[in-house]
Amino acid sequence: MPKTTLLVVDVGNTNVSLGIFDYTEDQGKLSHHWRLSTHREQTSDELAIALHSLFDHDGRECGEVTDIILSSVVPPMVPIWERVSTKLFSINALVIGPGIRTGMPVRYENPHEVGADRIVNSVAAYELFGGPIIVVDFGTATTFDCISRKGEYMGGVIAPGIHISMEALFERTAKLHRVEIVRPRTVIGKTTTSALQSGLLFGYAGMVDSMVERILPELGEDARTIATGGMARGIAQESKAIEEVIPFLTLEGLRILFEKNR
Repeated sequence: MPKTTLLVVDVGNTNVSLGIFDYTEDQGKLSHHWRLSTHREQTSDELAIALHSLFDHDGRECGEVTDIILSSVVPPMVPIWERVSTKLFSINALVIGPGIRTGMPVRYENPHEVGADRIVNSVAAYELFGGPIIVVDFGTATTFDCISRKGEYMGGVIAPGIHISMEALFERTAKLHRVEIVRPRTVIGKTTTSALQSGLLFGYAGMVDSMVERILPELGEDARTIATGGMARGIAQESKAIEEVIPFLTLEGLRILFEKNR
């Protein structure tokens, strides 16, 4: 079997997550991963330079890549990444969208409304853990994706992300400021900083627990809850509902979808 080196790309509203899976026989293993800021005004040439630098820094060659799979919730970025794929790697990227085999029926009223990253996460969660399962993704938005026992995407919940909430407070209040989101010593804040940290960290953990409690009667009381995304580990430590944190769930989901479609 020819050697396969897969580049997976997940373009989010705030960040781009990338990973390289090196295949031994038929098993792909995540060997490198990076994160870039999402810049909608970035050209394909600028992006290619940034990618080339990442590869060089970790001792990888762009010529090693044999396949690319791309997921994006920012439609204008798709043609830019497609140009990068052809210019830098001489590869036509597989783009997550209509026509891609997922093996997961989508029970949304309009399946095209579901973000590509949510389907990717759901496929990965069901492949890894089975169903029913709830995936909480702490990204630009905080999303809850619900997968049935039979592996159907049932829908979910969308709430403002924790960083969006902090930015809204900072922009709309004269005396509040940005803070590092870490666990304060007490729930009752003794300073403005600790009061903000308490509201953001404990508030979002409480929101997760409350939403999961409301979802379970509809999805199944035995549903597991896993989390991914930038703030997942910190909030999971304060949440009763989250059972496990999977940091690279989306990258693993892209690998799984590549294997289903190659």
